[in-house]
Parts: sequence; C-alpha cells; structure tokens
Amino acid sequence: MKKLGLPRVLILGCGDVGLRILPLLLPRYRVLAVTSNPQRCAELRAAGAVPVVADLDRPHTLGRLARLAPTIVHLAPPQADGAKDRRTRNLAAILPEGARLVYISTTGVYGDCGGARFDETRKVHPQNARAVRRVDAESVLRGWARRSGSRLSILRVPGIYAAGRLPAERLKKGTPALAAADDVYTNHIHADDLARAAAAALRLGAPNRIYHAVDDTELKMADYFDAAADALGLSRPPRLPRAELERVVSPALLSFMSESRRLDNRRLKQELGLRLRYPDVHALLAEINGKLL
Repeated sequence: MKKLGLPRVLILGCGDVGLRILPLLLPRYRVLAVTSNPQRCAELRAAGAVPVVADLDRPHTLGRLARLAPTIVHLAPPQADGAKDRRTRNLAAILPEGARLVYISTTGVYGDCGGARFDETRKVHPQNARAVRRVDAESVLRGWARRSGSRLSILRVPGIYAAGRLPAERLKKGTPALAAADDVYTNHIHADDLARAAAAALRLGAPNRIYHAVDDTELKMADYFDAAADALGLSRPPRLPRAELERVVSPALLSFMSESRRLDNRRLKQELGLRLRYPDVHALLAEINGKLL
C-alpha cells in the first residue's frame, strides 16, 4: 500500500536502459512503464513497474497517459522514416501542463564536427535522417515545455556500451574499420551511467537544459574496436582507407563512421553531480578481460 502513496513517473521506451533506470526510481516513485507489446507486461511487472499498454505510433491509444503521471522519462526512438519524429509529436499532443520530462536524445544532432571538442552551446547540424528526426523531437518538446510551463531536460547520448552491448558481432563478421589517417573520434557512455544520468536529471536537471551524457573516453573508432576485440579474445578488424571502405559497407554504417567529435561532459558532472562508475570504455574492458582470465 505504501507504493500507492508515492509520486508517479512514466517511462516511455522501457528497453535495456529503461530497465536499468527502474531500480533507481523505485525507492522514490511508483513507476509506470509504457509498452506497445502486451507480451512484455509480465517482464515489466517483475522488474517492479506497472505496465501500461500504449503505442506512440497510434495516437488514439495515448489519451490516458496524460492523466497517469506528471513526471516522464522519454527514451522511445523516432520511427525509421521521415524528417519529423511523429512519435514525439503524438506524445507532446497529450502531455500534461506543468510536467517534468527528461528526453534521451543523441549526440548525432551535431553531425560531423571534424574532431572538434565542444560543450552544449554548439549549434546542431544533423547530417542524416535519424539525426534530423531527433532535432525535430527536441524542438517539439521545447515548444511544449514553453507553452505548458513544464520542465524539460535533454540528455544527448552517444554510443551506449555495457557487457552485453559491445561490438562482438561486428568483430566476428570482420567488418572493416577506417585506417588511422581517416578515422574519426567517437563518444561513449556505459548503460548504467546513462541510467544514473537520467535519474539525476529528474531531480537536478535545470529547465530547458541540455546535457552531454558522455564519459571521459577519448578514442578513435577503430582503436575502440581494437580494444574491444582484445578484451573479447577476437581478431582486430582490418583497416581500410575511406575510399575503399565506401565500397564494402552500407550507407548507414558509412554515415556512422563519417562523424567525428569530442564532447565536453562538465555540465553532466557539475550540474547533475554524476560520478561515472565507468569513466571510460577501458574500465569495462578491463573488467571483462579480468573475468575471462
């Protein structure tokens, strides 16, 4: 009965990261987790959440969400096509006034920055359709927050890693990486640290504030693949010049391998008070390597 007296929080997109956020919120909140798949209800209930069946692609299923909780964590990605994030637009249409929302966006909104190091004041410059949809989502949510007197915090997130989220399949397939002269800087965050950042943003995030949810890793992409291969006991990927790589990888993968940036995370640490449990990818890889020895 005590749970019924707790404030409610709604999680949309309760996948791997959402399930890591759940135990961080349960001591303070009654957590409601939205799923479009009724078969996931038992899993969510076992994790301590109250499952709610609704589908961001079907606006007529969303009406009751507005009455369920004044605090929301939005992890759901956009749909796979178009320039607008229709899912976030459908959600924004029913969000309550005076709410508190944390949105998990992507560092891809910056596009290629030529390896530059920068903070959250840099202008967005999306260079692929996925990032364009994320910029649209951020814009829609900012507009909702202004109109409704709500508090919005945006976490821009890079590549997420964890023990079960390393590029093992890519390495097993022998997918090539870029030669050193053409390689790009890539950014990372451990899934547990991202969950902790989202929970911290609910409590401490400033209104309409952006945070880089990134760790301290400073690696080029192929070097990351080499380090992961060594920790997993797999062969390092072959390296190719960009001109050759363009002929053997998909356009989507090539786009991912064409953006270079280094993101400042001081705002994450200073304003949200986050102390990274995994300061960089080497911390996890050393942990995995130690278990394999």
